[in-house]
Amino acid sequence: MQHRIVVLGAGYTGAVAAGRLARRLHRADVTITLVNPEPDFVERVRLHQLAVGQDLKPRPLSEMFAGTGVELKLAKVTAVDVDRRTVTVTGANGPEREDLAYDTLVYALGSGWNDGGVPGAVTHAYEVSSRPGALRLRDRLAALGAGRPVVVVGGGLTGLEAATEIAEARPDLDVALATHGALGDWLSEKGRAHLRKVADQLGITVHEYAAVDAVEADRVTTADGRTIPAEVTVWTTGFAVHPIAQATALELADRGQIVVDATMRSVSHPDVYAVGDAAMAIGPNDKPLRMSCASGVPMAWQAADAIAARLAGVKVPRVPIRYFQQCVSLGRTEGLIQFVTADDQAKDGALTGRLAALYKELICKGAAWGVAHPTLGMPSRRRRVVRTPGSAAAAAPASAATAAAPTTAA
Repeated sequence: MQHRIVVLGAGYTGAVAAGRLARRLHRADVTITLVNPEPDFVERVRLHQLAVGQDLKPRPLSEMFAGTGVELKLAKVTAVDVDRRTVTVTGANGPEREDLAYDTLVYALGSGWNDGGVPGAVTHAYEVSSRPGALRLRDRLAALGAGRPVVVVGGGLTGLEAATEIAEARPDLDVALATHGALGDWLSEKGRAHLRKVADQLGITVHEYAAVDAVEADRVTTADGRTIPAEVTVWTTGFAVHPIAQATALELADRGQIVVDATMRSVSHPDVYAVGDAAMAIGPNDKPLRMSCASGVPMAWQAADAIAARLAGVKVPRVPIRYFQQCVSLGRTEGLIQFVTADDQAKDGALTGRLAALYKELICKGAAWGVAHPTLGMPSRRRRVVRTPGSAAAAAPASAATAAAPTTAA
């Protein structure tokens, strides 16, 4: 009997997990199905670039996973039943409903933007956490005349990248950034100084200690009563996890994330693994890993290696996940690499300027390259093509092979 692995979501973490599983488990007695509603892999870390009119390289999932043994199913997940071990999906091009049975589930549905319940945010604000959201903002910015005010709400990594990208691409606009605290208050002294320098050079007006509590069509209002003109408001204050897990019997953390152990395995349902923004995993000094690509990719490595090891009956590798840096693009020619401790606290050291921009670009290209080459190093073998209704062409191994004992990259 075949062991059925179903991976939900083909963002960075889901795609990496599926590819690593294919590399570890090139066996005839294991099937891997990757479920995603869109046919292309989306470089989420570049969506602020898409929003200002830059084109991103197309990355069809069918090409990325061709010949890997991974079956790609283009469908939307509508429910997960962890007691029956089934996932309910609807077709990407129609309302047809299907139940997918699994023996092991990898939940990687990720997150979207979080309006925080602020009045008017859903109605009037734009977001850059999804491709449709970035394209919607792109159209709005393209229609905006010179001198019009744009406000980015949120001073985290996404907010900084969005504000500087817009200001650099559209110097004719009046760009402002509203931050809950001081600008870059989590950075080192060098990092904060460089951030302020770049903001000044790009003409960005920074409103510090400006917690926005209302959004209107032409303005935002802060908790202390300030009014900031905003013909376009870009909302970047945080992420909200996909709601599917909340309707399951899985043990969840306060934010709706699936609680997992050190191998990314659900603490309540051992046949479920969760990775990326969907999971509540503990890192160094007993601190939760933050929602980020920097956390999600090693989480996907750990989950895939643990699944492969357990199926092979070998020791499960446990490599602690830690941080090394926070990489921030500040437009196309400026950047900031803030070096951090294992638990993500800023060190004194930081890389700035054009070299930092190049460093960040290499990080982004490397992450996309890793996703696009999911089974690099996998032994070559003859494969049979598998086609199922609602799925893209995929390949499965024609003969069995013993799973290699996995190791998790640092």
